[in-house]
Amino acid sequence: MQYLSFVTLLWAFSFSLIGVYLAGQVDSWFAAFSRVAIALLIFLPFTRPSGVTPRVALQLMAIGAIQIGLMYGFYYHSFLYLSVPEVLLFTVMTPVYITIINDLIEKKLHLHYLFVALLATAGAITIRQAQVNEDFWTGLLLVQGANFCFALGQVLYQRLPKGNALPPQHTCFGFFFFGALIVTGLSYMILGNSEKLPTTQLQWGILIYLGLVASGLGYFLWNKGATLVSVGALAIMNNVLIPAGVLVNLLIWNRQADLLSLLIGSGIICLALLVNYYFEKKTITQPSKKPQRSNRKL
Repeated sequence: MQYLSFVTLLWAFSFSLIGVYLAGQVDSWFAAFSRVAIALLIFLPFTRPSGVTPRVALQLMAIGAIQIGLMYGFYYHSFLYLSVPEVLLFTVMTPVYITIINDLIEKKLHLHYLFVALLATAGAITIRQAQVNEDFWTGLLLVQGANFCFALGQVLYQRLPKGNALPPQHTCFGFFFFGALIVTGLSYMILGNSEKLPTTQLQWGILIYLGLVASGLGYFLWNKGATLVSVGALAIMNNVLIPAGVLVNLLIWNRQADLLSLLIGSGIICLALLVNYYFEKKTITQPSKKPQRSNRKL
């Protein structure tokens, strides 16, 4: 849990740095590609290909391609349609996706998670109740695409040690970023705009920070932490980032935000979290007919 908590503090500032200094100014695909490339450079000296089986290497590349490569594509473009607090609040769906994906893999599904998802979406719409337009829906769908990719990557990485003999994670994590590099690199070549590269030292400095710290150190520690906690704890930690990120943005960069709409919408989203917690607690404490699954956390 310490790994996840530390990374939460790191990522709380990333949303605002992207939304304030990069979104709409620097090509989204170039920003994603540069972050991944810098992060990969960090792990290249530690990577030991001879100590990783081809199967594990391909699995790590696939997870990186999904969790970072595809996720960044959705994530960066969402800032073109939504404010930073909105992007943060709409990530509330990630824990729901984590639990649903995990249930599907284990061939059991809890429909109450879908109800929680709809309730959280209602809270998201409330935040923009006076400005619900085509751009809003586009931004909301982009964030959900990012949420799903990030959730799927976390679940797959958490399950990676099952059935695989893994070397120390720092000696193979370079494959994770290499998979992401392939996706972001090809996407920039096909969809990127070479006329919207960083033009100031501040923009370059932010990209370097995001690559070195938020991506390089952040994703390594986050995924390492994901292998040490339950699926339920992982889902909860995904939502701890929301209040931290919103608080940073409002206090430092966005003091003129519509606090009333934000408060009402956030209240509905919090209600969704409470409903989700109630269902999880009820499921955990409910007597099970199968002793081997009675202590399993969702």
